Order: sequence, then structure tokens, then C-alpha cells
Amino acid sequence: MTAGPWHRRHPLAIDVAIAVIFAFLDTGTTLLGLSWWPERPGVLAWVLLTVQAAACLTLIVRRRAPLAVLAVLGGFTLVMTLLIAPAGVLVPAGDATVWAPLATVPAAYAPLYYGRNRRLALAALAAFTIVIVRPWQPSLAVIVSGLLRTAVGPLLALYFDAHKRVVCMLTERAERAERERHLLAERARAEERARLAGEMHDVVTHRVSMMVLQAGALRVTTGDESVRRTAEELRAAGCQVLEELRDVVGVLRTPPGDEPPSAGDFAVLVAESTAVGTPAELVEDGDPALASPVVRRTAYRVVREALTNARKHAPGSRVAVRIEYDQRRVRIAVRNTAPSGRPADGLAETGSGLGIANLRQRIEVVQGTLRAGPAPGGGFQVEAVLPAYVPTAETAV
Repeated sequence: MTAGPWHRRHPLAIDVAIAVIFAFLDTGTTLLGLSWWPERPGVLAWVLLTVQAAACLTLIVRRRAPLAVLAVLGGFTLVMTLLIAPAGVLVPAGDATVWAPLATVPAAYAPLYYGRNRRLALAALAAFTIVIVRPWQPSLAVIVSGLLRTAVGPLLALYFDAHKRVVCMLTERAERAERERHLLAERARAEERARLAGEMHDVVTHRVSMMVLQAGALRVTTGDESVRRTAEELRAAGCQVLEELRDVVGVLRTPPGDEPPSAGDFAVLVAESTAVGTPAELVEDGDPALASPVVRRTAYRVVREALTNARKHAPGSRVAVRIEYDQRRVRIAVRNTAPSGRPADGLAETGSGLGIANLRQRIEVVQGTLRAGPAPGGGFQVEAVLPAYVPTAETAV
């Protein structure tokens, strides 16, 4: 997001510059005889010239007090007019001139653009105009010049105010159209997600469930040990596929921005491992809420795969599970000690042998890394580093 133009970020500096410029400009034009300056200036003329410069410097507060600035410059002009006629204290070099300083132009601009009460601003500008054009001393040159000074500013103020309102209206309309477009896109995305979830549930889940049931029936009825082992592998793989499909269907049915269903409780995994003879200990450091749902699901699969491998290949070992959460990443480390016995042949041979490879692919999808190998001092260690946040739906820009 840009900070905006310099002049909009420093309005006071702009007002100071404008006030100083008009103070010097009015002082110069007055000394050149283009205003009320007499042919033989006295002390009064120099005092009035200083007062005029001070009145021009009130433009510094034209944004905060536009009517006050108008009153100061109008009052100065009225005093000058009364000193010239009827008092006759000051005699200008030329009669057909406007006694008001040029600073009246930006002063007349401010009430309509920065003021809140437009009626009061118009009334003040009308009185200001009367003081400048001096209708009690009719002069075409003075009237035309005075009207130009008091009309240019308000006309510019009305134009810029209307332009600002039009820009704000168009911006609001564009933002509203963008919000509506985003809502329509979200609705279409939600409908498509629901349709995909329904198809996966009706077709894929049903077929895989049938395969699991048939594999289970084959395992029970067959007398061949190798067939029974193969059927059990098929049944176990099918059950795992069903679990993952339920997870995916749950994600698809969850509207973007809502919390997807939990991937599971790490404490439950550790308790299950301990219950079947592989003692495990869990240490969680940090706030689990820092991890997005897809990261928590991936971490759950890392822990589950590591505990499963420890039960298969390292009987009698102890497993330490450590999960660290921070703002940028989630680190999972599962380490088992060296086994105290030999793995059972039937148990070690189950599975496809691609658990770590499939897990690595899943982790790479979320831009994470996985290391698996022998641990120092014996045993085996699985370590994964995942980003803390991985979006599950495209974010509208």
C-alpha cells in the first residue's frame, strides 16, 4: 500500500509555503504601487505593510480555520478602505485599484473546500466580496478585479470538491463490485467443493469400502497363509485410504476460512503406541494454533508413520516424539532407541515399504522437508520441518 503523494502527507508544509509566497508577493506588488502604497510612504504605511504580511501568513491555518483567515484578510481590507476614504489618512498612488491583498484568492478557496457549513461559508464570502469591490465607490475596474479575486477561489473549491466526491463514489462502487465478485467466486468455489466432496464420497469411498470388506472376507475364509497375509495388507491399505479420503472429503466440505476437522490427537497416537508395547513419550512446545489445519494433518501423518515403523522394525525400543510450533514453522522429531529384540517376520513384512517415500511426497507438497535415517547412538529418527501456514484455498486478491 503506497503512502500517497508528498503534498498529501505534509499539508502543513504546503500551507506554510503558500502563506510565505503570498506574503512576499503581496509585499512586492504593494511596494511596486499596484495596490494601496502611497507615493510618499510614512510610518503608518510601513506599519500597515507589516500588518498585511502578517495577515497573509494566516493562510497557514486555512485548513483548520478558513473563516478566521477570511475574517482577518477582510478586516484588514476594510481598515485600509476606511483609512483611505473617508478618513483620508492614507493616500494611494492610484485610485482604481483593489486594496485587498492577493492572498484573498486562496483565502476565498478555503471556506467552501475545508469548511463544514456551506451556508455560513457563502454568507462570509458575500460579505468578503462587498468589502473588496467597494460598491459605495463604484469603479468598473475595481469591481471586475475584486470579483475575479473572490470568485476564482470558490469556483476552484467547488470543482475540486465535486471531483473528490465523484472519485470517492467511483472508488466505493469499484470496491463494492469487487466484493460482490469475490462473494460470487467464493460461492462458486464452495459449490464446486461440495460437488467434488459428494462425488468422492458416493463413488470412491463406496468402492474402496467394498474392496476392504472383500479383502477382510478373503482373509477369514482362505487357508493359504500367503493369501491371508496379502489380504490383510489389502485390507489395511484400504482402511488407510478410507481414512485419508474422509479427511479430504472433510476439507472439501469445509468452507474456506472455517476450521477443517482435526487430523487427530497426537496424545492418542502416543497412548496407542504405548498400549501395544512400544512406550512413547510426547513433548509439545509452543502453541498448536500457530499451525494451519493442513500442516497439522501432515504432522499427524508423520508421527503416525514413525510410530508404526518403530512398532514394526524396533520392538522393545522407546520412542520420543517432540513437536515444536512457532510463527514460521512446525518441527516434528520422532526418535526411537535401538531395538531390544528382533522384529516379527510377519509384522515386518506387512506394508508396501513405501511409507517414508509417500510421506516425503506429501511433505514436499506443503513445501516442507523430511529426513529419515539412523540416529546417533543407535535407533532411528524421523524429522520433518513444515511451514506453519499453508493455505487450503486460493485467496482472492
